[in-house]
Amino acid sequence: MIPIKYLCCFLSFLLVILSCKAQKSGSNAQDIIDSKPELSDDKEIDQTFDIDYLMGKFDPAEHTNFTTIPPQYRDEEVRYIRKDVLRAFINMFNSAAKEGIHFKIKSATRNFENQKRIWENKWTGRTILEDNVNAAKDIQTDIDRAKKILSYSSMPGTSRHHWGTDMDLNNFTNEWFTHGEGLIMYDWLKKNADDFGFCQPYTKLGTDRNTGYFEEKWHWTFMPVSSELMLLAKSKLTNEMISGFLGSETAKEIDIVNNYMLGISPSCMLPD
Repeated sequence: MIPIKYLCCFLSFLLVILSCKAQKSGSNAQDIIDSKPELSDDKEIDQTFDIDYLMGKFDPAEHTNFTTIPPQYRDEEVRYIRKDVLRAFINMFNSAAKEGIHFKIKSATRNFENQKRIWENKWTGRTILEDNVNAAKDIQTDIDRAKKILSYSSMPGTSRHHWGTDMDLNNFTNEWFTHGEGLIMYDWLKKNADDFGFCQPYTKLGTDRNTGYFEEKWHWTFMPVSSELMLLAKSKLTNEMISGFLGSETAKEIDIVNNYMLGISPSCMLPD
């Protein structure tokens, strides 16, 4: 016969094990909220910018201001982002997660070479455009071809994704954000993103802006950094600097800097 004191100890131990298993099975969301990557203080991040940085002519994997996005915040692809932007995003992620909303970064930093690959694949027809258009075969003039690609893709050297300040969240269609989970997420972002420094640069054309890319409900920017880069673009970047890829000669006629790069919602820009 087992002594009563040993039986009590065994039962207590069993209860502890069962309790731990129960906590573990229901803690996935909280595990994501509580897990935070080691990030340096903002004072260790260089806040000075030059034209090469503005145009994405650097490798984010080797840049001291950048870090990889931890897997719990992104899709399956390894992605890079500025450390200060990641910190702000995690704060926003945690706040939204408490309300059952879970963000997933599906695109972040793309340097000049990455943007060049995307652009030239569309320019040559290797990538078919959103409405099943082959830009190389179906569009007659270079200007029209460039403008068609510019509906959603930036010319290399002009993309906000060069900076490590901008990200695409969860889905790449505006329709997804008009109902169900997407609508709940978009409404939350419109109400709360500004509290964490984020805003939507590509609002609906004809509302608070008249030039630039079509609306992108999935695209959000960290204004404390990106607005400074916008001021640099406005004062230093010229159309003549946009070169080094197929179709770059159209940049001047299109006035790519003023009509596209600067064509964002005023709410995402600091005053001069």
